[in-house]
Amino acid sequence: MGIYDAIIVPGGGLKNDGSPHEWFRARLDRALEVQTGKEYIICLSGITPHKRPVLNERGFPVYESLAAAEYLMGRGVKPQRILMEYTSKDTIGNAYFARVIHTDPLCLKNLLVITSGFHMPRVREVFDWVFGLRPRMVDYRIEYMAVPDTGMDKILLEIKHQREKESLEEVRKLKQRIRDMGQFHEWLFTEHKAYACGLEPERVRGRVAESY
Repeated sequence: MGIYDAIIVPGGGLKNDGSPHEWFRARLDRALEVQTGKEYIICLSGITPHKRPVLNERGFPVYESLAAAEYLMGRGVKPQRILMEYTSKDTIGNAYFARVIHTDPLCLKNLLVITSGFHMPRVREVFDWVFGLRPRMVDYRIEYMAVPDTGMDKILLEIKHQREKESLEEVRKLKQRIRDMGQFHEWLFTEHKAYACGLEPERVRGRVAESY
């Protein structure tokens, strides 16, 4: 285990009360175990496009990154060591906006990405891809750490594994044609259904909706 400039925690969905799902908390708990108090913890994700947003008592949407930050602060992490990112809506957005909003401007080179076991293959593929796109201001060194899929029953975990497998194949196809940050930006805001104007994101229902 190395010394890190930042620990990155992708979003993992919220329960109806606005608190992180168990598997999301497992990622945050591991960040708490690893952190020394000197590095940043970067909490990612705004609101998933796959279902209606969770609202707080004032009727405003709850951002995943804010819920994560509040969880960390409640366990002693100083707010000055937490960086939030509200823009992303999925794993690809997690990587892109983490880079352009936080790690590039601050030259945070040594990174640890923590996520759930079911999510890790796609996270590694996406982050290696996005953080490797040129032009690069920073020569990144990224390590990855998987945590158990806490709180997911067998059926839900099987559903998630299948969706992750399909999404991973799509990422591998995209990597073949998107080779730099300019191409990535154009694709994200003209073709990706979660970010492009005029396109409608997928809505999910049933058991899989419980995982967002």
